[in-house]
Amino acid sequence: MENTSATPWGRAQRLDAARVSQRAGDKRFASVVELLESPNGQRLVRFAYSTDGTARRGPVTLRVADIGKLRAVVVDKHPDLADALGWGGA
Repeated sequence: MENTSATPWGRAQRLDAARVSQRAGDKRFASVVELLESPNGQRLVRFAYSTDGTARRGPVTLRVADIGKLRAVVVDKHPDLADALGWGGA
């Protein structure tokens, strides 16, 4: 994934990203949560999914069990993102 993303507020720098690999039958993809920062310093959280390393638009669907996995990854390895989500952190 590139280091900047288009948002409704303009381009934003990706500061951090956590991903959880998922599978539905033969389909493999990942749910991604990104911490972004706009040029004026506003922090944004974006949920997306990716296939072949490319972020896709559209709804992000997580199984309840995957939310627990996502939280564990974020809390353990991404303190700023955990803080932005209200899951503790920095």
